[in-house]
Amino acid sequence: MGVYNVHERSLAAKSSEVGALLDTLSGEEDGLWPRDSWPPMAFDGPLAPGAAGGHGPVRYTVTAYVPATWVRFTFTGPSGFHGFHEYAVLPVDETHTILRHTLAMNTSGPARLTWPLVWRPLHDALLEDSLDRAERACTGAVEHPARRSSYVRLLRRLAR
Repeated sequence: MGVYNVHERSLAAKSSEVGALLDTLSGEEDGLWPRDSWPPMAFDGPLAPGAAGGHGPVRYTVTAYVPATWVRFTFTGPSGFHGFHEYAVLPVDETHTILRHTLAMNTSGPARLTWPLVWRPLHDALLEDSLDRAERACTGAVEHPARRSSYVRLLRRLAR
């Protein structure tokens, strides 16, 4: 099963500001990952190609990193996830930037069912929280905050 999932937010911020957030991923002062309400992103070293880690049961390796611009992670788990996810900082003009998260993968085995039933709703909620965090960091507020569906709230309760 092919999966292509994109989340993006247009931010009233310079690309250098958004890029600075990207560079904090998995660090002590992570300004992008919603670690206050989701499992933190953590690696066995600094954000750099070859670093291995992930968040919760989702495991991956950093396979490419251009500071302040782009980072790609290749899945190593859960079983049946074959592909990558990435953040990209895309300048629009001097004062606006798009922050985009893309997940592209094929699923196999049980992941053909667990992706649409469990992982996708959780992934979508987590990514919208991440983009809210970026918007708040860049502008001081979130115009349209993400809201978790009752299904996502149920999945999170069951996961505890």
